Amino acid sequence: MCLIAGGMGLNLKDKFIRMILAGKHRGPDSFGVWTDLGVFKSGDFSKIGEIPEGSVGLLQCRLAMTGSRDFAQPFFNDIVLVHNGEIYNHRQLRDYLEGKGVEFETDVDSEVVLRLLEYLISGGLSVHEAVKRAMIMMNGDYAIAFLWRGSIYLFRDPAGIRPLYFSPGGFFASEKKVLWAIGEKAVPVGPGELVRLSPGGADRKKVLDIRELPWCRKEFTEERAVGALVKSLECSVRMRVGPRTGVLFSGGLDSSIVAYLASEFSDVTLYTAGVEGSEDVEWARKASDELGIPLKERLFTEEDVENVIEKVIFAIEEPNFMNLAIGIPLYFATALAASDGLKVLLSGQGADELFGGYARYIENPELMERDLLELGERNLTRDDKIAMLNGVETRYPYLALPLMGLALKMPHSMKIKNGVRKFILRKAAEKMGLPADLVWREKKAAQYGSGSQKILMKLAREKKMKPGEFAEFLFRKVFGSVGWP
Repeated sequence: MCLIAGGMGLNLKDKFIRMILAGKHRGPDSFGVWTDLGVFKSGDFSKIGEIPEGSVGLLQCRLAMTGSRDFAQPFFNDIVLVHNGEIYNHRQLRDYLEGKGVEFETDVDSEVVLRLLEYLISGGLSVHEAVKRAMIMMNGDYAIAFLWRGSIYLFRDPAGIRPLYFSPGGFFASEKKVLWAIGEKAVPVGPGELVRLSPGGADRKKVLDIRELPWCRKEFTEERAVGALVKSLECSVRMRVGPRTGVLFSGGLDSSIVAYLASEFSDVTLYTAGVEGSEDVEWARKASDELGIPLKERLFTEEDVENVIEKVIFAIEEPNFMNLAIGIPLYFATALAASDGLKVLLSGQGADELFGGYARYIENPELMERDLLELGERNLTRDDKIAMLNGVETRYPYLALPLMGLALKMPHSMKIKNGVRKFILRKAAEKMGLPADLVWREKKAAQYGSGSQKILMKLAREKKMKPGEFAEFLFRKVFGSVGWP
């Protein structure tokens, strides 16, 4: 995980320094800057004054997750590239490219992205075609920027897991505040979208829509669907665990499946946060006992919430009361994991949208697809930014492309059956061997189950504000001095 940023224009050095300072919480291990006038990389942030001037450039602040810690981005050859996220099948892609005669200098997954794009473009594909082919070949969650023939190209994974923003002024960054720090507006790069920044402005084009994923049967029985779902979940979780792995855990179906599978491949600890006596904490304790996986809790109070509320607003970068309520327990859970030295946390995000988890889908199942398309900006970027405050990377097994392709081809009748939501996922969990009360339990949303929303409502009333007004007040308090556009 890291910060990626950059842009074009005269006298970039001062802007790049401000961008690094505004976003280095995403990548405290090292930084690197490439411009058309030079390159500078260092693990000492006191040396950022030594970065080169230039009229076009890319930069990265790195939180080392994959490969040697000694290699800092940007990577540059025919293409200059920065990458945020993980490519889980990078070893297989490396083997494929080496079989085509491509040579590598490092063991870092970002170099695999660089060499893959170079290979595809040098083979005669347009940038648009090369990016689409790369998206289909890469199993991961990522935000990528590369410089090619005078233009900067930006793209995100098709689910929109990792955040990326651009400005009409020719700059880009992983977080809005990094662009606000130099007086630029922040526009989201859409999931599966390719944005081209050039001296003439910004062009946008959809490259890969998750509704058009190329692999998956179009028709299959419930029994085959359950079997395929179990295999896909096992594969997705296995690719995303490390030697030690944490799971964001509420005791619900989605996180219980992830925890159960992860424990087969890794040393797993469960993390939950909420007020004492809250539903999420009580269910997490019970589920932890039934799964036989250790649980660590962060029980927070009203005073604790008051102490971190501005940090959470700083992370989510918007005056959204609901996201604030969801973000509070996430902040405490990721901070607890970080205190244990963990950098990887698995999350159950995406299961509700893929398999019909919300009550509104009973009356209108077509909303599942809409919500899935909006998941990136609505939920995933929020979670990414909050976790990165604590130097933790969240990974989402349900949002692997093969698994999404499988789920999107399933009929709604498999997902909601006789009023039971996530029916097919529950059947898969049953086949895996999860305890029955975990399989069939209905769970409240995080902001309700943790108790955070109740605390925030009380704090808003004390200031004689409605929830939306309270969120706006906090946002202006945190970002008022930035002068966001």
